[in-house]
Amino acid sequence: MLPPILQNLRIPVVASPMFIVSGPSLVIEQCKAGIVGSFPALNAREKDGDPIQLEAWLTRITEELDQHNQDNPDQPAAPFAVNQIVHRSNARLERDIEICHRFKVPIWITSLGARTEVNEAAHDCGGIALHDIINNHFAKKAIEKGADGLIAVAAGAGGHAGPQSPFALVQEIREWFDGPLLLSGAIATGRSVLAAQVMGADLAYIGSPFIATMEARGTEEYKQMICDSGAMDIVTSSLFTGVSGNYLAPSIRNAGLDPDNLEKSDASKMNFAQGSSKPKAWSQILGAGQGIGAIHDVVPAATYIDRLAKEYADAKTRMAKL
Repeated sequence: MLPPILQNLRIPVVASPMFIVSGPSLVIEQCKAGIVGSFPALNAREKDGDPIQLEAWLTRITEELDQHNQDNPDQPAAPFAVNQIVHRSNARLERDIEICHRFKVPIWITSLGARTEVNEAAHDCGGIALHDIINNHFAKKAIEKGADGLIAVAAGAGGHAGPQSPFALVQEIREWFDGPLLLSGAIATGRSVLAAQVMGADLAYIGSPFIATMEARGTEEYKQMICDSGAMDIVTSSLFTGVSGNYLAPSIRNAGLDPDNLEKSDASKMNFAQGSSKPKAWSQILGAGQGIGAIHDVVPAATYIDRLAKEYADAKTRMAKL
């Protein structure tokens, strides 16, 4: 059974935290529209001497969602989540954990390492912890270290995607784990959300389609590239961060590289000291998942979520007739 905080969503969707793209405006609109909105803590960056950006973001999100709930008691906003990159190169982790604990962040998403102390901090302030994994081995380690649920990042997901089929990954996890399970990987329609549930996941984890929304913090070029591209335009490479990830071929060409002939790299190159695992030389290499073929226009996040909800309801009706 899902924990209470995840039980009353409009549709079973969590919006994934995306580097640069996810910020307060997008998170607020996602939550108001009835799905979990999220952002990476490392997106909130300030210059030396400036007020702490993460505190400002959390203040804005909590105040605006609280006001929405007061104005709409019959349609309260969904909860929000903050993603913590749990990697040894993230020098901000301890500070960001303290801030999220102080603000009582309801959902904590951890990536690139399972850490007991992060899960304990989430629980201590009344939150839950979800950890993203790419295989069954890492799934078991995450639960052993106190995570409440898992995000199965399967083949086709944007960013640091796993190599396994969602069928195989969900199947192996469900042999031993009956807790909250989210599925990530090429999910862009309400039909795909229902399919994820049929496979055994509780919720869908959707990222790339939200790049092409008005509230997203990506450039207009990035948003248009999402609309103009499809699954064939996604390239898997370890060159840019040291870990296998999915990227838009047009952005690779724009950087003067051949997407069909990319060198390999290794995980020792990964460094989050500057907020991203990508060196500055690759800052214009744009991530995306294989589901973007369903995205053709830049729209408000609420409009896209309305579409997801209708497609999801229509798919359930269709399945009931089979």
